[in-house]
Amino acid sequence: MPHVVTKSDLVQVAAKASNLSKSAAGDALNAVFEAIVANVASGKRVTVVGFGTFLPRKRKARAGRSPSSGKEIKIPAKTIPAFAAGQGFKEAVDK
Repeated sequence: MPHVVTKSDLVQVAAKASNLSKSAAGDALNAVFEAIVANVASGKRVTVVGFGTFLPRKRKARAGRSPSSGKEIKIPAKTIPAFAAGQGFKEAVDK
């Protein structure tokens, strides 16, 4: 199973790269995540050039099937968070 990068791994990298304490780097990382969530939740797109775009995506209402009974059910419309990778991100992954 491949290694999973956790939030604490990101905090360590940020702390080392910016000469910050782990606590300060964690606070900065939390602030970035909170800003992304708050903006996408309010219907805005968040674009990080070279990385990607976080955006709200609307799903239409549709019919589905209950896995337990097999009966048809209505699935309501909803808005979900989505991520579209930027060109630099795509190229880095493709190498």
